[in-house]
Amino acid sequence: MRRTLILLFGWILASLLAYTVWASSQQPLWEWQGLIREPERWWVIATMIDAYYAFLTFFVWVCFKETSMASRVGWFIAIMLTGNMAMAIYVLLQIARLKPDEPLSAILVRR
Repeated sequence: MRRTLILLFGWILASLLAYTVWASSQQPLWEWQGLIREPERWWVIATMIDAYYAFLTFFVWVCFKETSMASRVGWFIAIMLTGNMAMAIYVLLQIARLKPDEPLSAILVRR
């Protein structure tokens, strides 16, 4: 599992860095005027890639926490469709499941 995680996050880092460098060569970041003009595609694409890699990163933690395949699939679909909304719901559910005497850090480990 460790090797898989290293490969996954290594790929995410390398591909995101590569796309960011490429997008910068198409349009330097300091020339982006997305707040005052129509959004420009290169940085929109880079932002989307970054967002979905973040969703995938969070989902890896969900896979660690959840033991049933149905739950994992359900959360994957929810996270990929609604992003941070599903992620916030997941964390809130984890907090709600804590016993009154458990520290908040207990949400990070598998039960």
